[in-house]
Amino acid sequence: MEPWIAITITAAFLQNLRSALQKHLQGSLGTRGASFVRFGYGFPVAIVYVLGLHLIGNFAFPALNWTFAIWSVIGGLSQIFATILLVHLFSLRNFAVGTAYSKTEPVQAAIFGFVLLGERLTTGAVVSIIVGVFGVMLISMARLPLSLRNMVTALTGRTALIGIASGAVFGISAVSYRSASLSLQAPNPVMAAAVTLACVTTFQTVFMLVWMLLKDRNEIVQVARSWRSSSLVGLAGVLGSVCWFTAMTLQQVAYVRALGQIELVFTFMASFFLFHERVNRMEIIGCLLIVGGIVGLLFH
Repeated sequence: MEPWIAITITAAFLQNLRSALQKHLQGSLGTRGASFVRFGYGFPVAIVYVLGLHLIGNFAFPALNWTFAIWSVIGGLSQIFATILLVHLFSLRNFAVGTAYSKTEPVQAAIFGFVLLGERLTTGAVVSIIVGVFGVMLISMARLPLSLRNMVTALTGRTALIGIASGAVFGISAVSYRSASLSLQAPNPVMAAAVTLACVTTFQTVFMLVWMLLKDRNEIVQVARSWRSSSLVGLAGVLGSVCWFTAMTLQQVAYVRALGQIELVFTFMASFFLFHERVNRMEIIGCLLIVGGIVGLLFH
């Protein structure tokens, strides 16, 4: 098994754990606060990770450059707003279906990879994208009578658009992080990924702190009071990010995110066992179509 495969599966599990913890937090924190804990409680761990690689693993620090800085800012801001959209989505639909909407990210990442990095799409990849989009349509109209009109309405409905937007912005973020990490031209991809993660999470923490100071200072107080549960979100988030960043440095984003769809298996388990939520047959079929589209994308 290639290293990036095991790393990606681990990342998917940790991401699902973080999302489940964030869903619980949303009851006590606002959308901004529940999104912030992912970065605010995670960046110290990311910095310690870099220092550990340097002091214990004897990995040299790569030289930073303006290309790295630009891609890191783009990726960091994209991830912040994508996370806010995803957390908000959980309040509109149940955990499993809410996550499934955002799982259009890999097919959108493939498109952004073509636009930004010149990675071409094959005919099979285009077909896989269509299959994935059809899966999203089924999820959107799972509780409506099956008709063409309802399908069009479902795809353009508020919940669907928020989910698709979340996936799109996550896709931009993933491609940006790969570009940032590769721009370091470090001899060791693990160190390049670690430095990228530490710089990005530190920037995200400062940005969101300033944002909350300007918009709602009380939210910062609530984040501090919920430090026990919030720190778990931050820890799960940063450990997942370590895996995502490393995998995306080793392999193209479209392939990493495609394999990462194994998260849907973990998601349905969490939805059933933790949140006791019910998902109907059409929602399950829609999610399976999304997974089928992603698997098709992986093979093509």
